[in-house]
Amino acid sequence: MPVPAARGRVLGAGLGRSVFACTEEGSVLEERARESARAGAASAAAEAGDPALSYRPRTFYQRRGKRIFDAACAVLGLILLGPLFLLIALAIKLESRGPIFYLSTRLGRRAKPFLFVKFRSMVEDAERQRDQLAELNEMDGPVFKIKDDPRMTRIGRLLRKTSLDELPQLWSVLRGDMSLVGPRPPIPDEVEQYERWQRRRLSVTPGITCLWQVSGRNKVSFEEWMQLDAQYIDDISFGRDVSILWRTVPAVLRGIGAS
Repeated sequence: MPVPAARGRVLGAGLGRSVFACTEEGSVLEERARESARAGAASAAAEAGDPALSYRPRTFYQRRGKRIFDAACAVLGLILLGPLFLLIALAIKLESRGPIFYLSTRLGRRAKPFLFVKFRSMVEDAERQRDQLAELNEMDGPVFKIKDDPRMTRIGRLLRKTSLDELPQLWSVLRGDMSLVGPRPPIPDEVEQYERWQRRRLSVTPGITCLWQVSGRNKVSFEEWMQLDAQYIDDISFGRDVSILWRTVPAVLRGIGAS
């Protein structure tokens, strides 16, 4: 039985949207698969015994105290900040399409991959636009950052400036994938471009804040950033962690080096 022309056009349009949706979903899945593969390769290299990733805790704080401190603060933070989480989630959903959280694969201690969570601060297809904006990158080294990123939403710009987009990482701290203080967790692509000495930052658990965070962030060169992480690893202590956490508050409020 022949299909009326008008109905045929509707069916054709619907089929076209379905094919486009499947193509879009397929590209996202392919990117996730490639990201996981790169993370797996980096982790395998770590398991092979790369000396750059070795770290021997010397004090009780480094062996046990830091983890106890992290877990206690994470539980307290998640409880006290629960209402703020809800307000941020509502603001994100009201302003733009897309999920509340941004998820990506990052590398933790000994290059072990883990799921990294932030409040979404960019438009839904931000990852697909990255290659088009490569020439605007303001950081040297393998890191990609733009001060006035055009992919940022209005609420996202506020979240980035105040670092409130990082709050969901308290859950990662509670799980043990991250620490309150430590080198920021990199993506697999960045690690592939590291020099050998820079891989040492993967010898410890990554953190929500670090020396780089309180030293100017994006105003600091990539080389200086890596050196700051190395300094921290050489002198991990309760006093230093508390000092960095204390200095993080005014740095965040002033938005120093944020993007």
